Amino acid sequence: MSPPAQPGVPGGRGSKVPPARKLLCMCSLSLCLTYLCYSLMGGGAGPGALRSPAALPGTAAPGAPRSPAALPGTAAPAAPRSPASPPGSGSGAPAPSAAPTRASNGSREGAAGAWPRTPLAPGEVITAQSGAFERDPQESSTTDDELSRAGSPGSRGGGGSTTPDYGEKRLPQALIIGVKKGGTRALLEAIRAHPDVRAVGTEPHFFDRNYEKGLEWYRNVMPKTLDGQITMEKTPSYFVTNEAPRRIHSMAKDTKLIVVVRNPVTRAISDYTQTLSKKPEIPTFEVLAFKNRTLGLIDASWSAIRIGIYALHLENWLQYFPLSQILFVSGERLITDPAGEMAKVQDFLGLKRIVTEKHFYFNKTKGFPCLKKPEDSSAPRCLGKSKGRTHPKIDPDVIHRLRKFYKPFNVMFYQMTGQDFQWEQEESDK
Repeated sequence: MSPPAQPGVPGGRGSKVPPARKLLCMCSLSLCLTYLCYSLMGGGAGPGALRSPAALPGTAAPGAPRSPAALPGTAAPAAPRSPASPPGSGSGAPAPSAAPTRASNGSREGAAGAWPRTPLAPGEVITAQSGAFERDPQESSTTDDELSRAGSPGSRGGGGSTTPDYGEKRLPQALIIGVKKGGTRALLEAIRAHPDVRAVGTEPHFFDRNYEKGLEWYRNVMPKTLDGQITMEKTPSYFVTNEAPRRIHSMAKDTKLIVVVRNPVTRAISDYTQTLSKKPEIPTFEVLAFKNRTLGLIDASWSAIRIGIYALHLENWLQYFPLSQILFVSGERLITDPAGEMAKVQDFLGLKRIVTEKHFYFNKTKGFPCLKKPEDSSAPRCLGKSKGRTHPKIDPDVIHRLRKFYKPFNVMFYQMTGQDFQWEQEESDK
């Protein structure tokens, strides 16, 4: 028979539990209870029905320590700072993404069920190009033929003029990574007016859809540049693709990243409008935006809503890139003060401020600036007809609920970036 445990001896009755272990147990218990309560309150609304950051298991309140791995649908990054090399780089291969799924909705069967809805990773939502998404040539529909033409000799893929047939094709040093319907095309066209920038006009989608083709394929898509020039590309879906930060970091950890952000409510409506223009049979915005409108449960699995939760996506990028390597451009100010925003972009890229107010002309009909060449009298060059579409009229109550849903996420995003985009002030002025 073993002797009774002595006080103070590990394992004895009188031993004290270390404070750290006690705190860990309490935190674990608290997390379990929180998740249980969340599950009970959510009912049949599903994993996408979020009301606030508190509804995201593991999401810290604004200002609290962040744990991106705990966010639902957000994949934890690979082993710290040791990302696998892309195909064609000599080692490693990307892990295949899980197949996208669609969650059925009993209250919105039929056409509503055809819209991509999933509790999976944001990148999987965006890259699942189902028939419900229209393919906009300036946003997300780059084809292999277009990329082949972009990489061919003499193609037009550089700055404001024909790409020179001399120089060297290089991997990009700067990327416009998002967001969809935020103003990325306007930014790309404006920065291409700079003589020290060469950018491919089509969207390569290398880090989300074409990664298995390897870095040499990606390099070949880029325009030729001379020493001192910057190679760029833009693919808005990178920002919401879980694997993109790790893959870009693997290519070059000093890559500069640019994100154009816009009021998430307006962005969601613009996203919906783009799809509606090609598929008028889809359900109304009001139907798609809610899991349960009576309870006010926003359907955050709908990509049009989920893209605008900027804080959620930014968490993933900050695991691989410091904030100093990411520039956040205001989509609203890109319209009201394009020269001011372009000054920030040029400073960020280490370029001389050549693109100024002389390069812009405000088109009252379209409602946004157009580019012009200050040295000649040729007509200003505006974005295509797919830009500046008239938005459908949305129920004011739906807009109000969306503003309430996004507000805590916006506050968190302001704190993470150190920038106040004043979207709440903008809404109160309307």
